[in-house]
Amino acid sequence: MLNLELLQVLGLKIFFAFLMVSVVMTFAGYSVLAERKVSAWMQGRVGPNRTVLPFVGHIPFVGSFLKGIGIFQPLADGLKFLFKEEIVPGHVNKVYYYMAPLVALVPALTTMTVLPFGEFFHHSGKSTPLILADLEIGILFILAISSLGVYGIVLAGWSSNSKYPFLGGIRSSAQMISYELAMGLSLLPIFLWVSQPGSSIASLSLVEIANSQNASAWLALVQPLSALIFLVALFAETNRLPFDMPESETDLVGGFHTEYGSFKFGIFFVAEYAHIVIGSAIFTLIFLGGWHFLPWINDPWPSNWVGTLLGTGWFLIKTISLIFFFIWIRWTLPRFRYDQVMNLGWTKLLPLSLANLIFYVILVTWLDLSAATP
Repeated sequence: MLNLELLQVLGLKIFFAFLMVSVVMTFAGYSVLAERKVSAWMQGRVGPNRTVLPFVGHIPFVGSFLKGIGIFQPLADGLKFLFKEEIVPGHVNKVYYYMAPLVALVPALTTMTVLPFGEFFHHSGKSTPLILADLEIGILFILAISSLGVYGIVLAGWSSNSKYPFLGGIRSSAQMISYELAMGLSLLPIFLWVSQPGSSIASLSLVEIANSQNASAWLALVQPLSALIFLVALFAETNRLPFDMPESETDLVGGFHTEYGSFKFGIFFVAEYAHIVIGSAIFTLIFLGGWHFLPWINDPWPSNWVGTLLGTGWFLIKTISLIFFFIWIRWTLPRFRYDQVMNLGWTKLLPLSLANLIFYVILVTWLDLSAATP
């Protein structure tokens, strides 16, 4: 009986793992479509509107509508990358050249194991978070694993044995160090605020951080400077404009992936958008209440499977809104110069994050002493 229950639990975990990988990869693929459609909308263009599956295009109204919004374009792009000729330059270090795309993608798919996306309501009224592994140090696990993605870029730049990819890899490592410090310091006030002395809340758990905002203020409202610093650092960590120094086309041709093509380039492409999806979900959990409704308002949905679906859907809406914000900023702001990126990270964000941490240490200490004083 024990072995049967263990197999059932293991089978469910494996099923959920494949399901989450499928969802994240689908989100990453359709984020590319969203990028193209949103940029076309902002620039007065049309965007992808020609790709259609056989027979689907002949369905009245539905076929033409799906074709017009480009819903099948990611499938065509994926097949294109899969069947293009694999050209490998003769001067590359082949072992690390092939390894780099996987090293860039795997951290994004690994961090989602500790990423909650809703809660399941039992018949008794109790709830269980929808998560593969509910770690009490979930946010530390995400910071540790996600920072490994830069190794894929550095490996790609070094193994290409070419000056432009090498410069892109060097830029990526310097940018990661510069903004990882500010990102980590921006989260420390969140841990102090959520986990007060004597509280049973584990401040490093993403589930508890999200639940602490239920019927309360979102942490983006309580700590707006922390949210701003984390968001800017998130742009830099995902190499998005205006921080895309590792692949700056204007001066590095294509940066770290100049020597890559076909399916290997596609993996780099999907890895970038997978990091955006995971980063948007993390920001939603920490600063926007996760799957909970609005600030100071109890969740309006019932405590059953309907509430589970509505809460998960609300979490996805917030995450998709953040992804749209990423795209919006890319097509709004110009690319920074490399010295401007370094200057912003070291002379602006780092001092701001330190001052923000000191302020909330003093504030939380004062609030604790006030509460302890009779």
